Amino acid sequence: MKITCIAIDDEPLALDIIKDYCSRVPFLNILKTFDSALESIDFIRNNKIDLLFLDIQMEELTGIQLLNILKQKPLVIFTTAHDTYALHGFELDVVDYLLKPISFERFLKAVDKVYEKIQLSALVKTEAINTHSVSPKEDYFFVKTEFRFEKIHFSEILYIEGMGDYLRIFTQTKKIMTLQNFQKMEEMLPPNNFCRVHKSYIVALDKIDSIERNRIKISDRIIPISESYKKTFFDFLEKRKL
Repeated sequence: MKITCIAIDDEPLALDIIKDYCSRVPFLNILKTFDSALESIDFIRNNKIDLLFLDIQMEELTGIQLLNILKQKPLVIFTTAHDTYALHGFELDVVDYLLKPISFERFLKAVDKVYEKIQLSALVKTEAINTHSVSPKEDYFFVKTEFRFEKIHFSEILYIEGMGDYLRIFTQTKKIMTLQNFQKMEEMLPPNNFCRVHKSYIVALDKIDSIERNRIKISDRIIPISESYKKTFFDFLEKRKL
């Protein structure tokens, strides 16, 4: 598999370094470099590009402004001398964030993530095709956390907690933070196994240890049941009482 890429940076030395690093990695094919984000737009729109090495602070058009313009975005690795854009990087869904001066070892680690991400994407597409053709029963899903996709089996989940625009998924062995909303998560989860009990909580019904008044105990965590979701939850519970 070859990953096609371009690099955009207003520093000629930085472009030389990226070109050199790309030439050492067998699965990278660097098509072109640009010292201006503005000049790269037509090339990006008219060529198949898998990966973009992108500086942030540039005259005329910054790297972040370029990403906001593009409708079809390739995968992106930020290459910058500033560490103040890490949150922007996460929000823009970039794969990695390289601080200059960039070592080859760190560069290799970043492009390995891209390689794995593209492979995973291909795998997910293949599984989706298989799912539609033979309809196997799925028992897992993928969520994006930081710069990777994490596979989670439904049976591993204890509960899910909302934290603003993020969800934190608690399993028996780990906590996974993902930028997601409850509606999409509820659509993904098997409805007979999970129940929303609060605006900030979904619980796995088979992981509930006890229920006392308006509180649920799962593992060492006490989870409130709100008035809005109380009837649905206790209706479900009624069907399972002796």
